[in-house]
Amino acid sequence: MALYEHVFLARQDLAQAQVDALAETATKIIQDNEGRVVKTESWGLRSLAYRIAKNRKAHYVMLEIDAPGSVIAELERQTQINEDVIRYMTVKVDGHEEGPTVMMRKGQDRERGRGRRDRDEGGNTGFGGGE
Repeated sequence: MALYEHVFLARQDLAQAQVDALAETATKIIQDNEGRVVKTESWGLRSLAYRIAKNRKAHYVMLEIDAPGSVIAELERQTQINEDVIRYMTVKVDGHEEGPTVMMRKGQDRERGRGRRDRDEGGNTGFGGGE
């Protein structure tokens, strides 16, 4: 079987529970057709570079999939029908990343870096002050 990464963007007005239900629906489609979801990551509500169908933001969800091509065709067909999904993209990959993806690590690195900088500089942000 081939390895794929499937990312979809859901409308901004959906609740997180509805976004999770969309991910579960995609997982069920894959499993019903003899495929396997290796990992699911919700990247949260993020700003879009440009408006898509009157949405300025979207919920991002990524699925790592191990399945034959026919399963991906069915997943994309059903995703295209769903009105809650505003964009999707499926990419065939050579292998899946171990651990969290870059999108998940980005937030962790930012938090770690901010904490270290505050300790090293005594909380000084470098934006002029009257000290």
